[in-house]
Amino acid sequence: MNILMVNPEMPSTFWSFRNALKFVSKKSSEPPLGLLTIASMLPEQWQVKLIDMNVCTLKNQDLDWADFVFLTGMNVQRASFQEVVNRCQARNIKVVAGGPMVTTEHETFKGIDVMILNEAEETLPMFIKDLECGSVRPVYTSDHYPELHQTPLPRWDLLEKKKYASMSVQYSRGCPFDCEFCSITLLNGRRPRTKGTEQFIHELDALERFGWRGPVFIVDDNFIGHKKQLKHDLLPSLVQWSKVRKYPFRFTAEASMNLADDEELVEMLVKAGFEHVFIGIETPNDESLAECGKSQNLNRDMTVSVRQLQKWGLRVSGGFIVGFDHDPPSIFERQIQFIRKSGIVTAMVGILNAPTGSKLFQRMKSEKRLLGFMSGDNMDGSTNFIPKMHPEKLIEGYKTIVKTIYSPGEYYMRVKSMIQEFHPFPEIKPHVTWTDIQALFKSMWILGVLEKGKRYYWKLFLYSLFRCPKKFPLVITLLIYGFHFRKITEAI
Repeated sequence: MNILMVNPEMPSTFWSFRNALKFVSKKSSEPPLGLLTIASMLPEQWQVKLIDMNVCTLKNQDLDWADFVFLTGMNVQRASFQEVVNRCQARNIKVVAGGPMVTTEHETFKGIDVMILNEAEETLPMFIKDLECGSVRPVYTSDHYPELHQTPLPRWDLLEKKKYASMSVQYSRGCPFDCEFCSITLLNGRRPRTKGTEQFIHELDALERFGWRGPVFIVDDNFIGHKKQLKHDLLPSLVQWSKVRKYPFRFTAEASMNLADDEELVEMLVKAGFEHVFIGIETPNDESLAECGKSQNLNRDMTVSVRQLQKWGLRVSGGFIVGFDHDPPSIFERQIQFIRKSGIVTAMVGILNAPTGSKLFQRMKSEKRLLGFMSGDNMDGSTNFIPKMHPEKLIEGYKTIVKTIYSPGEYYMRVKSMIQEFHPFPEIKPHVTWTDIQALFKSMWILGVLEKGKRYYWKLFLYSLFRCPKKFPLVITLLIYGFHFRKITEAI
């Protein structure tokens, strides 16, 4: 079999970092880890190629080579996903599709020959067996959550690694929390399932042999979902692994706010090479947190928690939401004040949406407030249900937040505030490459000469260069991020 794996194009969104990637001459922020993992599950005698439409063009000759096109995608990739399906139909090429969007909305798609739903460790072998027997079904599904020791090493060799800004690995699936607006527990369950320590370290070894050095995003739903196992099993080995190899990777992970309650855990993360964590903060309004079941954020001063994490050596990015039923008219100003006081530089603010199949989706459907499927773009200012707040007030308030927090003066002020209290692990030395040097000079020209707010750029540039030179590379990175966020904000 000739298998062509296709990752659809990601539009310019908050997480695409498209405007920032130009500074470092990269095409995509991270690789399609799911497809790379699927590739390792296929029979060895099958020929496999990967086309990531974010780094190269999908050509007709690529399609004509294939016996099957394996296609994945998230909601934000829907337009590109459907375009690929249409092109395959026109050329009479069979499509095998899977991933989170297909799993939750498979009944809405036309033109797909086979749908591999849920987790591929369970459903992909069913398809391969039936294919060998000549009796393929249109849908393969399972309600069982497989253990991750079944998951093979990703096929890194399929990538053009120079076109990516970071790599991705996975340690666990599932989250112990069950927020109303989240579809993670629907897709991956509430019991965190983890890879073994030896298995995970082996994966890092493979990534290092692949020649990668630099950022690595651990894509877990909640990296600290199984804290006991993390502290007593994985992290001691990971600390030693990183130290012996002089920290080839700089890790980023997603975690819940209760991370701030465990200084020992944070210290271990930092010593293992973690420097950045994304936390779903959502809202400073307790009534809205209670509404969505975000219990881990209740009854705490989240501003103090964020500042504590940054003091301990973890730079915090945050997710924020407006549009809860219990949001008061003051929520927009309160969100701005929280982001400002916490010193969170990278703040993703979106209007509440209901992912297909989530508890919120079911509630909106029962209340006859559902409008359709969500776009998947965290910052396009849309929602897929009728909010309690007047829609025009919600949208205008949302626009006020993003325009304020990403205005040059406000953004640069938060960068300065963050670096003043952020204490990175001293044993990790910055890996400065020729690409980084090029990005520096591009930032000096674009942000320091061509863009609005150039005086803020130079003030922070000189401040960090002379007052905290060890943090200077991080400052330049964040200033480039700010350029991307301003471009996204302008498009809203």
